[in-house]
Amino acid sequence: MPKGELTVQSREITVGGLLAAVSLLIPLFFRSTLQIVIPTIGFSATLASHVPTMLAMAVSPMVALGAGVASTIGFWITLGPIVGGRAATHIVWGVLGALVYQRTHRILWALAVALPIHAVGEGLVVWYGTGTFHNGLIVMGTTLLHHLVDSAFTLALVPLVRPAMEPRRAQAR
Repeated sequence: MPKGELTVQSREITVGGLLAAVSLLIPLFFRSTLQIVIPTIGFSATLASHVPTMLAMAVSPMVALGAGVASTIGFWITLGPIVGGRAATHIVWGVLGALVYQRTHRILWALAVALPIHAVGEGLVVWYGTGTFHNGLIVMGTTLLHHLVDSAFTLALVPLVRPAMEPRRAQAR
């Protein structure tokens, strides 16, 4: 291996650590600028909060798991158990999206498969947490829209960050 090259495992650890850090920092440091919260119905939306997990899907299931766990911790600390529970769904749809990405190598497919799991999962958490089906439906609908917006950000970022996420191909001589 040429000097300065990262192995696949060390690249995953490095990129995974960075994405997990961003997943944690978004809820901790952007509460007042990127976040809308309506606590009575368990609603919150933090712009770009799904992007690290969505990018992690293009690396590996373990990196997606790490980004999802970090997001869960950050939202649990800042907004409590219902929003933390909603963020825990990032673990599930992130890992499933990463498995789809491994099979198809298409981030759009991974994002599309993750969408219903994400929206329904968050709706169920809110329904259970608030005891109100209506609140769950509201969160489900807004999560669907939020997922689409963050998917657009992700699709724009993937070409820019792909060189850091994938090992270098052997160059033809």
